[in-house]
Amino acid sequence: MRPMNNRRWLGKLRFKRIRSRFLAAMILLTLPSIMLLGYISFNVTKDTLTDMNKKTNLDHLRTSSEVADLLFRNISSFHFSIVVNEEIRQNLRLSGEADELQPETARLTSNRLQNLISGSSADTRYVTSVCLFDLKLRTYCFGRSDDAGVYEGADKAKAIAATDWYNQAYENNGKVVYYAEDIFQETDKSFSTVKLFRDAGDSSGEPIGLLVVNVSKAIFDKVFGSGNASGSFMVLSESGSGSAAVYNKTEAVVAAAGSTTETLAGLREDGYLVNPFRNQTTNWTFVHLVKAKELLRQTENIRWATTVIAAVFAVIALVLSYFLSGSITKPLLQLKKMMIDWTLGKRDVPARFAQDEVGVIGETFQRIAHENEELNAKLIHSELKEREAELRALQSQIKPHFLYNTLDSIYWMALLQNNNDVAQMAVSLSESFKLSLNKGKETILVYNELKHIQHYLTIQNIRFNNRFRYIEEVEESLKSIEMMKLLLQPLVENAIYHGLEPKVGAGTIRLTGSFDGPFIVFTVEDDGVGMADLEQTERGYGMRNVKERLALYYGPSSSLEVWSEAGMGTRITLRFHPNAEPKKNRHSP
Repeated sequence: MRPMNNRRWLGKLRFKRIRSRFLAAMILLTLPSIMLLGYISFNVTKDTLTDMNKKTNLDHLRTSSEVADLLFRNISSFHFSIVVNEEIRQNLRLSGEADELQPETARLTSNRLQNLISGSSADTRYVTSVCLFDLKLRTYCFGRSDDAGVYEGADKAKAIAATDWYNQAYENNGKVVYYAEDIFQETDKSFSTVKLFRDAGDSSGEPIGLLVVNVSKAIFDKVFGSGNASGSFMVLSESGSGSAAVYNKTEAVVAAAGSTTETLAGLREDGYLVNPFRNQTTNWTFVHLVKAKELLRQTENIRWATTVIAAVFAVIALVLSYFLSGSITKPLLQLKKMMIDWTLGKRDVPARFAQDEVGVIGETFQRIAHENEELNAKLIHSELKEREAELRALQSQIKPHFLYNTLDSIYWMALLQNNNDVAQMAVSLSESFKLSLNKGKETILVYNELKHIQHYLTIQNIRFNNRFRYIEEVEESLKSIEMMKLLLQPLVENAIYHGLEPKVGAGTIRLTGSFDGPFIVFTVEDDGVGMADLEQTERGYGMRNVKERLALYYGPSSSLEVWSEAGMGTRITLRFHPNAEPKKNRHSP
């Protein structure tokens, strides 16, 4: 009794309908998707946080850059207010012309700079010092001593003239140059702005000195704001010697040697999410950076929880899918085998299917396959009949005797008028029509097919002034063999119109025919313009018609092969068994 009960239990467990089996399989196959869902959710969360961080900080950097532009515009306005001050210009002219430094000139210049700073309408709260250099590089400063810092010494002028900031000031021709550090190298808490001091009162604008305004790096606290929930900011400047940090609030981050791009790449390798933005005024790069681990800390919990849940469900799904897959795929594999055997030519393949949807499909396939076989035979027979009817209808439309009599009249009229070319063309055309009609017969002697080609070439050489040379190399034993008519002449016609006519000068057509075992092989070759794309032959009506008729009449053992090369010519090879049974006989009822 127990084995019987087990069978009943298993019968209930096994679904009788294929739809139910697939439904169960689909439910089980969705379980592994939880793993994919967990992976996707983790990456989507990570990408969303990263994108939000990037967008937010780029907006912040864009706003900061606009604030910086306003502050730097104030610095430029302050530069301009000094440059246009007539008293300071006069002092610089006199100082540049004097051999020695005049203490009174230094005192007056310093006082005037102080007055300009206190009375300037520009925001100068971040200006730490202002220095003027005359043409002999003597220094006049406010906010610091009147020395040249690290350049002070016997060769002060030479040392200053060799610096990057000095040369850049002259190269920029009066534009304010932003230098990443204090040019006097006295402090790391400010940076310098340098401008070539031109004489505004002189029409030629000759240089009379240099103007250096040192700016506190605290200006960037104003630019970036008082604080940020995550990450920090940097300002990078790039010069010929590499990148340098103008401003850096994170001591743990050090700008790497090399270009700004290499510095940013190094920060990314160190695990930072980096968002750069180029400031147009200074050409410096404003950078926001934050540790990726700090930003994505919360996503780690999602990843681990999802991974554990997905792993448990995946194990269960694999065990169940192993047992259910057999019951689902077995009938499908049986149906697949039957279809493959049918395509390989096996007929009446025995196949038993269960009484479910797959069984219905199998029986339907067998019925459709048998019907399709019968329809193919009927279709081929119908196509052959239709082509024969079309050909006979065409032939019936031509009145052979009327045509031959007309051409004969043209021939005698041409002879009477001593027009031999017209007479010859009329004769060749008449013979060509006779051979092509062939009294309604499908086949023609090889000898007559060759005569048809000769008459056709006679007409074409009259038209084209004997441009075409025809070489015929056909075995004599072939000429008495019957072949399907109009197989060779269309190939010769194709060679003239597509190969030799576009060619400049004379051309040659070579026709060869020989036996190859039980097969006959004809070759039509020309030395015309050739083809680079052989697919052109499939688009033309004449070549396609010959190929179809050859296959229909001589069966699958026949072939038509095309070789061509641009500028070299074209060769077409026909191969068929002369005693092959035509398809129309095989499929006739």
